[in-house]
Amino acid sequence: MISNQESLNLSPFMAIYDMVVPKENMLRQINELVDFTFILEELKTKYCLDNGRNAIPPIRMFKYLLLKAIFDISDIDVVERSKYDMSFKYFLDMSPEDSVMDPSSLTKFRRLRLKDVSLLDMLIGKTVEIALEKKILKSKSIIVDATHTKARYNQKSPKEFLQEKSKNVRKIVYQLDESMKEKFPPKTTSNEVKDELAYCEEVITVIENEPKIAYIPAVQEKLNVLKEVVEDYTEQFHYSTDPDARIGHKTADSSFFGFKTHIAMSDERLITAAIVTTGEKSDGKYLQELIEKSKETGMEIDTVIGDTAYSEKENIHYAKENKIQLVSKLNPVITDGTRPKEKEFELNKDADLFVCPAGHLATRKARTGKKNQGKNQVLTYFFDIEKCKVCPLQEGCYKKGAKSKSYSVSIQSTEHKDQEIFQNTEEFKEKAKSRYKIEAKNSELKHRHGYDVASSAGLLGMNMQGAMAIFAVNLKRIMTILKEKE
Repeated sequence: MISNQESLNLSPFMAIYDMVVPKENMLRQINELVDFTFILEELKTKYCLDNGRNAIPPIRMFKYLLLKAIFDISDIDVVERSKYDMSFKYFLDMSPEDSVMDPSSLTKFRRLRLKDVSLLDMLIGKTVEIALEKKILKSKSIIVDATHTKARYNQKSPKEFLQEKSKNVRKIVYQLDESMKEKFPPKTTSNEVKDELAYCEEVITVIENEPKIAYIPAVQEKLNVLKEVVEDYTEQFHYSTDPDARIGHKTADSSFFGFKTHIAMSDERLITAAIVTTGEKSDGKYLQELIEKSKETGMEIDTVIGDTAYSEKENIHYAKENKIQLVSKLNPVITDGTRPKEKEFELNKDADLFVCPAGHLATRKARTGKKNQGKNQVLTYFFDIEKCKVCPLQEGCYKKGAKSKSYSVSIQSTEHKDQEIFQNTEEFKEKAKSRYKIEAKNSELKHRHGYDVASSAGLLGMNMQGAMAIFAVNLKRIMTILKEKE
């Protein structure tokens, strides 16, 4: 039951906050910047209003999650810090003398209360609303990109994953006290996950029975991670990999197992839209949805900046229809062809046929593919096979025994021709220089807010993690811009 959510705090110790939480404190500034009652409005249907015992205020629960995202710490550590950090207690609207909740309440809130809430869109929309109210979002251009997040449960077996986490704990303990080696139980030789779980639980017990070791922050951090993993495996014993995670590719030679977050960001470096998908999804397919989501927040858009992945024919057509400049280079396959320069055949303009490297002219040509079907049409040029059979340059060009020899080129659509002309202008080159900004934002999400690795399993968990991390970076950016304006 929700009760007295907006009642005044009458604690005689509230004046302490004015002494220990200065005006320039980030959490005080966030409290002054954001009216968090929108959280109460969003979640009130998840609570009973007139029956049952009083619940922990949903606004406070939400703020706990926000603190986790800002400082990249675990459930246990964020609750522990709120015991003694006065800036945390102030931010959480607690009295200095208030006791804290059990960390398990935070897990339940995340799983039960937020499960069906469109948290990602809601929080991004709120920050854009604040930016528009403060008149700091003035640009009409967005930069788009996708960043990858590795799954928490990677492709290791459950046993290997548990072994890794227990090893991390033992390693930090040995650095502090080598004699602890004698106190740990012998490692399991079984291949059963339940035996590895039992071993991990024993390791946890041994450390917790040694207060001089257990309360050292470096040990606590690793120990808390091990505890969470053991709890997750105990609750959902069948996990060997994240069921929603997929293999995606960063380059031709490197891959990852996890998720992608497709992001749109304004020129002021505020994220205006985001879509979380599995790791194998194509970046370009989400451009139109990112633009529409950005518009829904109240932003006007006349320019979109992105890498080659976003220059698909459908996106060029969409941008043209909506009077948007698409600053995205065409794939070299479209502009330069697919073959190495030294192996390219040359077009004889008079005959309107290609000539092979040996000087033989094609005998005929044929057009394949239909117009306006999403793919470019192709012109295929056919050569005299009898000449190919005796050609001194046949290696790498003609395969012995082949019944035909052809050379194909794509026919550029009107959209591609117009885009190629645009990408060679100085205006395009100047606007494309802004693309680095979103790469820096992706780095901030990963290295300062724990977005490099998923904190839980599944797309739902990844959406929640993305929502809180993006809300945090957007609030920080708004405060930075406001400070610069002073």
